[in-house]
Amino acid sequence: MRQRKISAKASDDDENIEKFTTTNCLPKNSSPSLKKIFILCLVIRMISSLLVQTYFNPDEHWQALEVAHLITFGYGHLTWEWKKGIRTYLHPVLFAALYKVLAFFRLDTPWFMTRAPRLLQSLFSGIGDLYFYKFSQVLFGNHVAKWALFAQLLNWFMFFCITRTLANSMETILTLVSLYYWPSFRRPSRSASSGSRKWALAAAALACAIRPTSAITWVYVALLELYLTSDKLKFVLFEAVPIGGLVLGLTSLLDRLMYGSWVLVPLNFLKFNFLSSGGDYYGTHAWHWYITQGFTAMLFTFVPFSISGIIMSKQWKLFGLIAWVLGIYSLIGHKEFRFVLPVLPIALMFAGYTLANMRGSDPPERKMKENLGSSINCFSKVQMSVFFLLVTNLPMALYMSTVHQRGTEDVMNYLSVEAVNNKVESILFLMPCHATPYYSTLHRNLPMRFLDCTPSEEKGFLDESDQFLMDPVGFVTEYAKNWSLPSHIVLFDSQEKPLKEMLVSHNFHEIKRFFHAHFKVDREIQASVVVYAYQGK
Repeated sequence: MRQRKISAKASDDDENIEKFTTTNCLPKNSSPSLKKIFILCLVIRMISSLLVQTYFNPDEHWQALEVAHLITFGYGHLTWEWKKGIRTYLHPVLFAALYKVLAFFRLDTPWFMTRAPRLLQSLFSGIGDLYFYKFSQVLFGNHVAKWALFAQLLNWFMFFCITRTLANSMETILTLVSLYYWPSFRRPSRSASSGSRKWALAAAALACAIRPTSAITWVYVALLELYLTSDKLKFVLFEAVPIGGLVLGLTSLLDRLMYGSWVLVPLNFLKFNFLSSGGDYYGTHAWHWYITQGFTAMLFTFVPFSISGIIMSKQWKLFGLIAWVLGIYSLIGHKEFRFVLPVLPIALMFAGYTLANMRGSDPPERKMKENLGSSINCFSKVQMSVFFLLVTNLPMALYMSTVHQRGTEDVMNYLSVEAVNNKVESILFLMPCHATPYYSTLHRNLPMRFLDCTPSEEKGFLDESDQFLMDPVGFVTEYAKNWSLPSHIVLFDSQEKPLKEMLVSHNFHEIKRFFHAHFKVDREIQASVVVYAYQGK
């Protein structure tokens, strides 16, 4: 009887110790339902999509929404990429379908035209977050998965970028879906079902169809799978080739329908960006840029947590994927933050691993003494880390999403409302090419003109955008000799200064000024965007 009481007491003590020695002072196996996880992610991403009011990259508008607007409403602008056949219509048709719905219900108003695409993207992003959680759960368990999701939702760059209508955002989502299904990343005890690899291949093929450079990711994963799997022949001949061929065939049929002729987009993309280094036309960076600046800035204050998680988890295959992608992209001259977005969640997963195991290095005796004595400091290390991550990432996310480079978005929102009220007849953009949204935001079939920046094979060739930036007065003086007088001119304040006298002499006067940025990005500071209107003779 006495022995039974002692055993019961010991059992109770063990139970109490278990409760207090877990990293989050909660039972380890408590796991919220996937439905709740998805709702949480969806709500946060929807809030993000509504908060994002800044301009990040031209492709968000010019390679997705502008193309979708042309498909749906019959007017819009196709950039030079579409004339060279290096873009697929697979991504824009998603937003074209949305525009069709808006038009059918007569909801194609300025507010819906600007907000609805990002709200749709927030739905896709929520699905990506759910698969990120599931992937973390498969690799590390429920507890780490919750902390990984915390890192994913808090990271400033994910908040800032994932709900934008960039092809890279969709590529990232499909990458997370695919990685969840790949058997090569799962523990042997948690092997995937027989159909899992087929779903992984389908998602990977779609990612490559949308962004051909996504193949960089999947070459690594496919080689890893080929090395680990016992049914190599089946994987290559009966899974990879048929699924990849099917997706390529269907995408080619869609492009045949939209282009009007057969266009093999992946081949054209490869020729332009890799064989001819066409991407270098838009600038190059040092080989180490992703390591020393790009990817480091994206991770921001999560960097030490990610490095620690890589070392502690010993998930070298997954770390190898990050290293492979960063290494290959480092060999390419033209570099951008968004190119390596697909591996950012993986780095954040490692950060989540560190947060979840922050007390793991404490000796068991010390843990027991602390827990039996007081549970007040149970969360001390975690709380300090969470507070540090919150006070660094939230302000950054809000500033970049709502303040930095918002003028070019605001000016088009303003002009779209003015156009609805028949106060705009035509617009001339005297600014670097693709600096603002276009017809997808204005949503009125009015004459508009921007400065061309189509790449040229001629060495030393200066496009219109370059000519204007080098000599604004000379360029506009020459251009004004043959122009069709616009009702509105849009330009940055940095070019307004030398042009102001000329604009006034042609009866143009400032009617609106929008804040744009506090500091320069790649040119002189563009503090504001100015709208001039023709006042008549």
